[in-house]
Amino acid sequence: MVSLKRVLLFIAVLFIAVSPFRSFAAEEAHGNEGKTKDQEIKEHIDHHLKDDYYFTFFSHQESGKHYGFPLPVILIDNGLQVFSAGEFEYGAKVVEKNGNYYKLYHSKIYKTDAAGTITYDEKHHPTNEKPLDFSITKGVVGLMLTTVLLFIGFLSLAKTYKKGPNAIPTGMGRVLEPLVLYVRDEMAVPNIGHRYKEFMPYLLSVFFLIFTLNILGLTPLGLNVTGNISVTLCLALFTFFITNFKGNKDYWKHIFWMPGVPVPFKFVLAPIEVLGMLTKPFSLMLRLFANITAGHSVVMGLIAIVYLFQHQLTVPGSIGVSMLLTLILFFLELLVAFLQAFIFTMLSSLFIGMAVEEHAHH
Repeated sequence: MVSLKRVLLFIAVLFIAVSPFRSFAAEEAHGNEGKTKDQEIKEHIDHHLKDDYYFTFFSHQESGKHYGFPLPVILIDNGLQVFSAGEFEYGAKVVEKNGNYYKLYHSKIYKTDAAGTITYDEKHHPTNEKPLDFSITKGVVGLMLTTVLLFIGFLSLAKTYKKGPNAIPTGMGRVLEPLVLYVRDEMAVPNIGHRYKEFMPYLLSVFFLIFTLNILGLTPLGLNVTGNISVTLCLALFTFFITNFKGNKDYWKHIFWMPGVPVPFKFVLAPIEVLGMLTKPFSLMLRLFANITAGHSVVMGLIAIVYLFQHQLTVPGSIGVSMLLTLILFFLELLVAFLQAFIFTMLSSLFIGMAVEEHAHH
């Protein structure tokens, strides 16, 4: 039974690792008129990294058919406008709602006229007005899915603890408990000290949210939530606000009136400390965004080598070597998925610990 589970697990991982080949193969088989292979591959990778109003698994370029499903579009523009993204037909049609016309252009919705006119500035950037967009995109679906998965997992773990202190977790709880203890014993307690329980809910939430989103980003669903800088900005702002709202008087004193240094240097150090206070969340935001985006780009780029150099790869086994490299990189991405969640949570606990630290006064 154990051997069968391992075989099924290996097959599942292999399927996930090579699943992007299917999408490249679909595009390659039918071509894309007027575009070189380099351009096609770049567009495919850019599309994978961006958020979208559709879940598109693969496309038939010759017939123009897309295999997937659209998501709800919710706009605030002279009232509430709600409709399906399928009405855009992947940007081919202009949607009219209550006298307003909308066009999907480069994964963004713009207000336009009945003809779908897009105006540009000198740098060829669209100048059309954009409505206030609250649509359910792939990224939002990814966050919702992660929320449900974490809710189910931690509900299972909580039920175990209700049975008593010596109860052994089962199911998802058995997987989650070691990670919960790891966050507590290796991050919260060493960095925050005796006040660690106050911040454990946030640290656990951010760790498991980032880790689960990173794992989902390696599946055929094509999610790239933590590769969206607005998401990493939001997470970094939570750490920033918690750190500064919970900071004690010693924390603020060390920022604006550094003790133990001559008065003239206090005026020099204060702006530097304020700048450091702002660069900490910026580093959290940029590190997570850059690492996840780079990882996805490298994996997709390795897969693209097969199709970009398919005529040059005539040596038997060349494609197999490329697939093997992609599979190895996929396992490396699994490590990165955990590592980025660990780094973000570790640094958050460190910043919070510095803010609530009680200094000895002599």
